[in-house]
This record gives sequence, C-alpha cells and structure tokens, in this order.
Amino acid sequence: MKTFTTSLLFLASASSVLGHATWQQLWVDGVDQAKTCVREPLSNSPVSDVTSKDIVCNAGTAAVAGICPINAGGEVTVEMHQHNTRDCSEEAIGGAHHGPVIIYMSKVDDATTADGTTGTWFKVAEDGYDAATGKWADDILNANCGKRTFTVPSDIATGDYLIRAEEIALHAAGSSGGAQFYMSCYQVHVQGTGSATPTGVSFPGAYSATDPGILINIYNGVDVYQIPGPDVYVSGGAAAAPAPAPVASSSAVAPVASATVAPVASSSSAPVATSAPVAVGTSAAPVASATSTAIASPVETPTASPVETAAPVTTPVDDEYEDCE
Repeated sequence: MKTFTTSLLFLASASSVLGHATWQQLWVDGVDQAKTCVREPLSNSPVSDVTSKDIVCNAGTAAVAGICPINAGGEVTVEMHQHNTRDCSEEAIGGAHHGPVIIYMSKVDDATTADGTTGTWFKVAEDGYDAATGKWADDILNANCGKRTFTVPSDIATGDYLIRAEEIALHAAGSSGGAQFYMSCYQVHVQGTGSATPTGVSFPGAYSATDPGILINIYNGVDVYQIPGPDVYVSGGAAAAPAPAPVASSSAVAPVASATVAPVASSSSAPVATSAPVAVGTSAAPVASATSTAIASPVETPTASPVETAAPVTTPVDDEYEDCE
C-alpha cells in the first residue's frame, strides 16, 4: 500500500509540470468581456504561501483601467486556461490538479486602485468534491472549457467590487505548503437596488496551511471534503442552489447561465442556459451554480440562439505562460 501511494504521489508530481493555469476572461450575462477587467497574473505558476500578500490576487498583479459593469442578481462567468489561448481541446487546468473552485467578492471604494487587503471578502460560489461520482471541481471546470458561472447576490449594494476566482490544487497537499493556489481578481461595478454589505474574511488571513481542506492527502480516499473559507453568502438567507454536473466538450465551450436567465449565444461561444445534461460534439455549455458541491442537471433552452460551431483554434502560447513546477 505504501508503494502504491508513493507511486501516485510521484505521478502527481510529474504531471504538475503540465497543468498550471490562470483565470483570464469574464462573461457578464452571457456577453464575453474577454480580458477587459482582469488583473492577469504574470505567469501560470501557483501561490503556495497562504500568509503572503500574493494570496489576494496572485503574484505581481496590478490594477488595470477597465471595469466590467455587472447587475445584482445577474450572471457572471469566470474563465480559466493553462495558456494564453481559449482552445477547448486543452484542459483548463490539467495534470490531475484536483481541488475546489471558490469565488469571492469584496466591496471597494475604487476597483482600479484597491489591492484587496483592507476589505472583507464574502464567498459567492464554491464547488468541492462529490464522493458519489468521484468528481472534483476541476473536473467540472475542465468539462466546461474552463468556465464557472455564478449568480451575483441580488441584495448587495451598488458600487465597485473585486471578484476573486480561485482553484486550489491538492495533488501535492499531503504535506504543509504543498497545496497550490491559482487565483485572479476582476474589477467590476455592481448596479442594483440592494443595500446589503456582507461580512466575510480577509486575505491574507482567511486560510491556514493546516486547514483540513488545504492539508490533505487526497490519495488516501476522501469521503467528505471541507471546502476552505467561510460559508457562501446567499441573498436573503435562502438555501443555496446545487453545483453543476460536468458537460462533455471537445472544442469551444460557452458558459451557461442559471435556469432563470437565457443568455444569447454569439459567434465567440456565448453562454447558453441549460439544466439537463447535453452532449455536444463541437460546443458545449459550462454550467452555472450558486454554491454547493452537489451536482445539478443542465436544460436545453429553446430560445437560445444556436451556437456557431468551429474547429478548435490553435493559438501561439505567450512566453510568459509556461508549463512549470
């Protein structure tokens, strides 16, 4: 058994040189904003020190001029890729980088200058591990071409916010400092009629290197996985909606909005609302979910425009994005 476990750890270490990734693009209510408002990391290497300031928005990132307008109660999709390409033939985060996907928001005075260290971060979405299917959040992410859709709380106050999208890779998390954190921050302005100002956690400070969801050997078998951080904030105290099920894809994939919103498809793979599993040959829709690790089923929306299919595009990889340990 020891030899078997050691072999798994070796394979995980070997594959880790291939799977690093960054959160890059943003979609708002089905409309692709590309990289307009992302504080894009300098490389696809992870952060490993939970006490470092890098844990906020990644290493060396800086504020940008763009701010993406979003609506309270609307749909937002964050998008991750290994390299500077949106080619869905490559996994969003590969190398068996299994772990949770977590999304936070923080109200700030000015999204173009705030560094995220002085405010409070409240959790708006999370996916972890489903023991019934053996699927991790990254499996769902990879099945949806790197996209994760969530609903903006409908009661939060109007103003500037930072959105912090994160995937925690646990393939080497059996020892302290082994977990790998991949995060990016997006600059947005929320428009709505609410007045809620949710309390949350601080970064750094929200995580400890010994938290049960951070220091864990996932090769010993996982029955229940404890997602790091606070509970998900839900408008008005209503129960959180379940997380989505993976959707098979082989090329370009667009995000899926919630069942109550039907985004318009575009030639750049705009999101398509669904709620029942759909297998698509060249295009499939990432799934929106509010908060939990349970898996929901997508539904074909008759009103959505057909998604234009296209052959996968091979885009040269920027030198700043490299496969690294």
